[in-house]
Amino acid sequence: MNTPARHVHVKVLVTLLAAVLLAALAATVVVRARQDAAPGSAAEAGDPVAAAAAPAAVGRPGAQLRVLSNGLLSTVSLADPSGPRTVTSMRCDRAYTAGGTTACLTPAEALSGPKLLVLDAHLKTRRTVPLTGLPNRTRVSADGRMVAWTLFVGGDSYAGGGFSTRTGILDTRTGRVIASLEDFAVFREGRRYRAADINVWGVTFAADDNRFYATLSSAGTRSLVEGDVTAGTLRTLADNVECPSLSPDGRRIAFKEAVGADPAKGWRVSVLDLATLRRTRLAETHSVDDQAAWLDGTTVAYALQRPDGTNDVWTVPADGSGAPHLLVPGAASPAVLPAG
Repeated sequence: MNTPARHVHVKVLVTLLAAVLLAALAATVVVRARQDAAPGSAAEAGDPVAAAAAPAAVGRPGAQLRVLSNGLLSTVSLADPSGPRTVTSMRCDRAYTAGGTTACLTPAEALSGPKLLVLDAHLKTRRTVPLTGLPNRTRVSADGRMVAWTLFVGGDSYAGGGFSTRTGILDTRTGRVIASLEDFAVFREGRRYRAADINVWGVTFAADDNRFYATLSSAGTRSLVEGDVTAGTLRTLADNVECPSLSPDGRRIAFKEAVGADPAKGWRVSVLDLATLRRTRLAETHSVDDQAAWLDGTTVAYALQRPDGTNDVWTVPADGSGAPHLLVPGAASPAVLPAG
């Protein structure tokens, strides 16, 4: 016969066992959620707690982050990037905001192609530019004056099984539209370079609104170029540099670097010192097919895609230290909106 004391011991044992099982189940759910947030990311390769924790807020208190949530323009507090979002009805394939200007590359519709929408600080349309192709990249200069876009296009005879791009620039102050940067004069190692297969994509602007950086591809080589809007020129600086993003101090370029100079092997997000051309590979070891964005002078943000097609915004220190951190789940196209 069981005594009352034994009943108590059995109840305590069952309670402890249940608690252990629940804790183990909860831990499994958390780890699975972090792994699902960005498969193949640092959450699998390293410390899942460190990899999933959001970094400290960057920028001034009250700053926000503009992102795309399922293709809709949204904002979220930079102090609580995984928290509630303000989601608009504005749909974009790619977007970027700076200096009170938002560039939105809209999806193609049944009876019309994609468009560049230039929006003001209240997301009212200031300018519409009809485009042709598949939206790929867009950027705005720091003061909001210059807007650039890139689309994949078809029909170029040289493309074969590859791809072709069209990259243009809009000066919102003068209204000037440069339809294609392929019309600019290209200089490699100081000499004029001419080829039928030139493609240009991934513009990032310098502070003077005249200089910019971009990727130029020709004869199987992808190079960082420095562009001059006024002169209409492109000058190569370094090879195997794609989708550049200029740092706030104008001294460094965040970019994606093809592994072994072969894009088929994927890309590593890296930083290039413009004065020395020294490269620093960042702590994200998985392929990043995105044009990174600087959140501040020390942090780079980028999107990683899950197998189901959902994007998440991750960050990593720009000096090669640390580990990747999940910043905004279910988002892409990050850009900082300063407080006020």
